Amino acid sequence: MPPQTPSSGTTREPPILATLKRFLPYLWPAGQTGHKVRIVLAALIVLASKGVQISMGFLYGAAIDRMAPGMEAGAALAIGLVVAYAGARFAGVLFDNLRNVVFERVGQDATRELAIATFTHLHALSLRFHLARRTGEVTKVIERGTKSIDTMLYFLLFNIAPTLIELVAVIAIFWSKFSAGLAGATALMVIVYIIFTRTVTDWRTALRTRMNDLDTLTVGRSVDSLLNYETVKYFGAEDREAARYRDVADQYARAAVKSENSLAWLNVGQSFITNAAMAGAMAYTVWGWSQGEYKVGDVVLVNTLLAQLFRPLDLLGMVYRTIRQGLIDMEAMFRLIDTPPEIRDIPDAWPLVVSGGAVAFESVVFGYEPDRTILNGVSFAAGAGETLAIVGPSGAGKSTIARLLYRFYDPQGGRITIDGQDIARVTQQSLRAEIGIVPQDTVLFNDSIGYNIAYGRADASADAIAAAAEGAAIDGFIAMLPQGYETEVGERGLKLSGGEKQRVAIARTLLKNPPILILDEATSALDSRTEAAIQDTLDRIAERRTTLVIAHRLSTVVNADRIVVLEKGRVAETGTHDQLLAMHGLYADMWARQQAEKEEGTV
Repeated sequence: MPPQTPSSGTTREPPILATLKRFLPYLWPAGQTGHKVRIVLAALIVLASKGVQISMGFLYGAAIDRMAPGMEAGAALAIGLVVAYAGARFAGVLFDNLRNVVFERVGQDATRELAIATFTHLHALSLRFHLARRTGEVTKVIERGTKSIDTMLYFLLFNIAPTLIELVAVIAIFWSKFSAGLAGATALMVIVYIIFTRTVTDWRTALRTRMNDLDTLTVGRSVDSLLNYETVKYFGAEDREAARYRDVADQYARAAVKSENSLAWLNVGQSFITNAAMAGAMAYTVWGWSQGEYKVGDVVLVNTLLAQLFRPLDLLGMVYRTIRQGLIDMEAMFRLIDTPPEIRDIPDAWPLVVSGGAVAFESVVFGYEPDRTILNGVSFAAGAGETLAIVGPSGAGKSTIARLLYRFYDPQGGRITIDGQDIARVTQQSLRAEIGIVPQDTVLFNDSIGYNIAYGRADASADAIAAAAEGAAIDGFIAMLPQGYETEVGERGLKLSGGEKQRVAIARTLLKNPPILILDEATSALDSRTEAAIQDTLDRIAERRTTLVIAHRLSTVVNADRIVVLEKGRVAETGTHDQLLAMHGLYADMWARQQAEKEEGTV
C-alpha cells in the first residue's frame, strides 16, 4: 500500500540521524571523486569567507581608532583600512557565490539521483500499490522530497555550519580581547535565542504540517476530479466537485493563516532577544571605553561582530523549520522508497526460454484479498500455437488470468508454467518480454500516435511502425490526420475514440510480435465493421503464436481451438464451440442469450 499521508495529530518527529544517514550516500557518492573534491573545496571557501568576514570588524575598528583626535597623521592609513574593509565585504560576497558555483553540481546530482531512485522504485512496485495509490498525493510526496534536498544541503552546509564556526570565533575573540563575562553573556544569549526559536518553531511546524497535509489533500482531490472529468460531466456534478474542493481549500486557507500569523510571534521574540543582547554588549563596551579600558574601535568591533553573528541567527527559525520540514518530506519519500515490491525475482531466477509458448495453469488459487478468493483451483492448458478462449459471466475471474500470467500478482496456491517453466522462478523482465497484450481498457501516453505504437518495440523503424498500423487497420485514420504519426493523443489518449485507442494498442502489440498473446476483450470498443477487420487480423497473428482470448462476446471465440468457461472462479466447462453447445450447459445458455440479444439489436 502507498504511504499514508500523516495527519497533524499523528505526525511523529522525524529520525534526524537516520534520515541524514540515508541521504549521505547521495551527497558523498562512492566512486565520484570529482563530487568529493567539490565538497571539500566548497568547505574551504566557507572557511575563507568566514575568516574574511570576521576580519572586517577588526579593519573597521582600526580605521575608527585612526580617526580619533591626535591621530591625524594616520589619515592615509585610516583610508586604507576603510578600503580594506570594503574589499573584505566584497570578498565575502565573492566567496559565497564561488561556494555556490562549486557546490551546485553536487546538490543537483544528489537531487537527480534520489529522484531517479524513487521513480524507478515506483515502477518496481506491484499493481496492487498502483491501484490503491492517489496519483496527486504520491506526486506531491516526490516533489516535496526532492525539492527539500537542495534546500537542506544549502542550510546545513552553508548556514548552520558557518554560523557555528563564527559563533566559536566570536566567543573566543570576546574572551581574549575583552572579558570572559562578555563571552559568556554572548553564549548565553545564543542559547536563549536557540531555545526560544526551537520552541516557537516546533509550534509553527505543527501548524505547517497540518497545512501541508491539507495541501496534499487539496492537490489529490483536484487531480482525482480532473482525471474523472467525463464522469463529472455525465452526472452534472460540477457544483458537487466544486463544493468538495472548496471544503479542503477553506481548511487549507485557515491553516495557512494560522501558520503565517505565528511567524510574527517568532520574529518579534527573536528581535527582542538579539536587540537586548546587542544593547547589553554595546553598553558594556561603552562603559569600558569610559573607563579607559577599550578604544572607540573596540566598540565598533563588538558591534560589527555581533551584527554579523545575528544576521544568520535571524534566519535560524526559518532554517530550523525548513530543515525539520525537509526531514519530514525526505522521510516521507524514503518511506515510499521503502515500500517493498510485492513481486520479486527469486535469487536464482533465470531468463524465460520460450520454445513453443505452451501455457498451463495448474490448480491456481488466487484472491486479491485474503477473505475474497477469485480463482478456486483453476487448471487449464494452451498448447504451443493454440488459441484458448476464456469466457464466463462478469466476476468469474477472466481478467485475473491475464494479470497472473504477467505476474502482476503471485497465486496463493498452484503454479503457472510456460513451456514447463514455473513463471515464479524466471525473471519478470524476461517473462513480460515474451507476452503481448491488447487490454480492454487502453491507456495511452500523452505523446504522439507514432510514439505510442513504437512503445511496443523501442528499436522499431518507421516502416515497422507503419506496417503495425496497417495490420491494426488504423493506417487509414492516421493518413487523414494533418500531422500523421506525430499527432498528439492527449492525456490518457483522450483525443482518440475508444476504438482508435484500441487499434493503437493492437498495433503496438503487433510491433512487439511476442510468442504469447493475450487478447483481453480486444475488440470490445470497436464497431461491427472494424471489429470484423480487426478480428481477421487477430486471427492471422494468432495462427503463429499461443493466444489466450478473454472475451465476453462469444461470437469472437467460436473458432478457438478450445474454450474454457469460468464460473465463480472455477472451470465449469471446457471444449470447442460445438462441443460446449452440445453440453447444453452454461456456455450454451450464454450463447443462446447473446444470440437473442443480437437479434434484438442489443449486441
